[in-house]
Amino acid sequence: MTQPKRNALYPGTFDPITNGHHDLVRRAASIFDRVVIAIAANPSKAPRFSLETRVELARAVLADLPNVEVMGYSELTVEFARKNGLNIVIRGLRAVSDFEFEFQLANMSRHLDPDIETVFMTPKEQFTYISSTLVREIAALGGNVSEFVHPIVADALRRHRETQRPKS
Repeated sequence: MTQPKRNALYPGTFDPITNGHHDLVRRAASIFDRVVIAIAANPSKAPRFSLETRVELARAVLADLPNVEVMGYSELTVEFARKNGLNIVIRGLRAVSDFEFEFQLANMSRHLDPDIETVFMTPKEQFTYISSTLVREIAALGGNVSEFVHPIVADALRRHRETQRPKS
C-alpha cells in the first residue's frame, strides 16, 4: 500500500528570509514530500521588500532543494493551502514567547479547516535569536548581517539601504 503524500506549507512574510527560516525549510524538506514556502503579501506589515523580491530571494536561497517551491499569496493561509493541496502548515517557534500567538493561529486554522494540521518546528540553537525584524533594523543602520542571512539576501539588503539614503 502506498503512503499518502505529505505536502506542507510554510507561510510567512519572509522579509527577508533568514538563516533561521532556511534551517527550518531544509529540515522540513527532509521530512515532507513537498514543501511550499508561501510568502504573504501582507501590506499591513509594510514589508521592506516587495512580494516579488521576497519570492525571488527565497527562490535563490532555496534553489538546491528539489522538493521545495516558493510562491506568493494574498489570501487566507488555509484557503491557499486548500487550493494547493497542502494539508500541513509548518510554524516556526524560536522561543516560548512565540508559542501563544502561534497556538492561536493553529487553533483558528483548525477552526477554518479541520483537515489542515499545524506542525511546530524549532530552529537550531544558533538561529533562535534571529528574526527578520532584527535583521532589517541592523541592515538599515549599516550593520553587518552576513551571519544571519544568505549572501544573496545580505547583498539585497545592502542595495536597498543604498537606494534609501538621502541624496546629499
